[in-house]
Amino acid sequence: MSRSRLVRLSAAALTLALVPVALTEAAYAAKPVGSGKGASTEETGGGDNSGIYAAARIQYSGSVAKNGGTGNVTSTDVNWTPPPCWYAPYMGAKDFKKKMSKDIEKAKNTPGMGGTAGSAVGEVERHYEDEYGWTDTPGYKDYNVENDGKGMFWAAVENPDEPDPLKRSSCNDLPFWVPNGEAPPPQYEEAITPEILAALAYQHMQLPDTKVTLAPAAATKVNLPTWAWLDKAVFDEVQATAAINVPGFNLQSTTTAKPVSLKLEPGTKDAETYPASGECVINADGSIGEPYAKGKADETPPCGIKYLRSSGEDTFKLQATITWDITWQGTGGAGGDLPDGTFGNDQAVTVQEIQAVNR
Repeated sequence: MSRSRLVRLSAAALTLALVPVALTEAAYAAKPVGSGKGASTEETGGGDNSGIYAAARIQYSGSVAKNGGTGNVTSTDVNWTPPPCWYAPYMGAKDFKKKMSKDIEKAKNTPGMGGTAGSAVGEVERHYEDEYGWTDTPGYKDYNVENDGKGMFWAAVENPDEPDPLKRSSCNDLPFWVPNGEAPPPQYEEAITPEILAALAYQHMQLPDTKVTLAPAAATKVNLPTWAWLDKAVFDEVQATAAINVPGFNLQSTTTAKPVSLKLEPGTKDAETYPASGECVINADGSIGEPYAKGKADETPPCGIKYLRSSGEDTFKLQATITWDITWQGTGGAGGDLPDGTFGNDQAVTVQEIQAVNR
């Protein structure tokens, strides 16, 4: 029987009877993200730490979002998405036999499980009990119990943050055996890798808030250049790590984000930015822009804004967005680039109608 036939059977059987085999990512025990400056903070896999979910649990550490949620980084590549699903270590042979036998027995006794559905469940049972296999997918004798401790069954894990259920469930092959220390068979292209872990670390990465220093600080004036800057001490590179560690299989990847530029958007069309693009590049010392100092009133700020009208009784929402260069490094020396990320904040700016100012 072809592997495409196996996919159809596995999808039918798992949907109707063996739903727990399609793992979901476990909850995370949260700790505070820290100072907001990219400080390292632990976010480890938690929640249901026992039974079938423990093996496939992914641990996060570094600057990651609270409660295992997605981080605040936005990819500059609109076509980039994190992996919707993957295959990961599930459980040993004896535990897998207990789990599958229980689910198959339950499925057999479920009303309406005749016809195609019942046949699918029967074929799944034969696949694990009687060495009944398909092309490129050998069967197992008694759930491979004789090799318990020498490997693990792997199963699909859905990314809970993938909104498309079809993509989320696209890893729909039956659980398969992988000996300790060996890579999964090549036909399982979605098997967990350092690159997949790097993408998940990217997805959960928490970047620090971006609040620029302005001069004048309390309120600026119409037609008065307002200086804007970020000290190096305000932000630094940020790291987030994703890891999976089970008997015979250990992988991890660290994703690193480095700030490269600041984008200023005044919150009104009646304004000019310095430079004209609004893009302030990072300085050699890691800062952005230049602090205002007495005597510079007639100078053009290297990074700043000039508002051309008053905000009246309201304020303008200045948006300051940092662009981050993002790379990753994983187990075995693997590594590479990920799309640049951005994250910004709004700041309320009061602009007063005063045309001439001495300072």
